[in-house]
Amino acid sequence: MGALLWGVAASAVAAERVALDPRRSSAEFEIRAMWMFDVGGRFGDVSGEVEIDREARSVKVWARIGVADVSMRRDSYEAWVKSAEFFDAARYPQIVFESEPFPLATLDLGGDIVGSLTLRGSTQPMRFALRPSECPGQAALSCPVVADGSLQRSEFGMRTRRATLADKVRLHLSVSATQAATD
Repeated sequence: MGALLWGVAASAVAAERVALDPRRSSAEFEIRAMWMFDVGGRFGDVSGEVEIDREARSVKVWARIGVADVSMRRDSYEAWVKSAEFFDAARYPQIVFESEPFPLATLDLGGDIVGSLTLRGSTQPMRFALRPSECPGQAALSCPVVADGSLQRSEFGMRTRRATLADKVRLHLSVSATQAATD
């Protein structure tokens, strides 16, 4: 009987894990050049998982963003942002974000998600502003979760071309999840 109760108690507190859907998720970046126009691109695969703790009413996110498959309007821009001078895709093929736990209601209502971002081997604090859901109660399943953030490229070792490129890089994420699977 004790083992049966332990099994029920353990399953009641087990977190629900949901995978991010790489086919329906995307990540983009934008940087101001020459203080006049924005240059942007789209990253490769976005993958990861979301852990939902219904008892604590909290969520935690782990996301990986592919840098090696960045696409931009011009091939020369693509080659440059993948080079060691910028994202250094050969040595660091992924950007990784790990959030701190945040309230489950944030998925519907919007709000800040804080955590750490690892880019080019450097980990820095990061904040994303989550937009309110267009389909409350079904965020990430029926419609994407959309978030925006920015980073200072110099904090991640990208210090070249300071006369022509802004230090601020804006990020835009649109992520969807696969159907829920429990542990």
